[in-house]
Amino acid sequence: MNMYPKDMRNQVVEKDHHLKLNNRKLLEITGVKEVDSFDNEEFLLQTVMGYLVIRGHNLQLKNLDVTEGIVSIKGKIYELSYIDEDDQGKAKGFFSKLFR
Repeated sequence: MNMYPKDMRNQVVEKDHHLKLNNRKLLEITGVKEVDSFDNEEFLLQTVMGYLVIRGHNLQLKNLDVTEGIVSIKGKIYELSYIDEDDQGKAKGFFSKLFR
């Protein structure tokens, strides 16, 4: 017995993805699927919009809610960047150009 209406069974529901940065000290992110890796200088998160890299100093995981997909990170935030799947195979930077 299926409790969902027929038109709702085949729909993929993606969560919204929001970033809220307060004074470069507290970052709140929604739409997080998975925390792949983290340390005090870098976090790698899989979000509904792709992979997100957060770089900074003294980064700490303040809050993690896997059911809602919410992550809070505190510390000094230096950089937020998305890794597109198209760019994963391409090397970037000075050394990659030098050693082609």
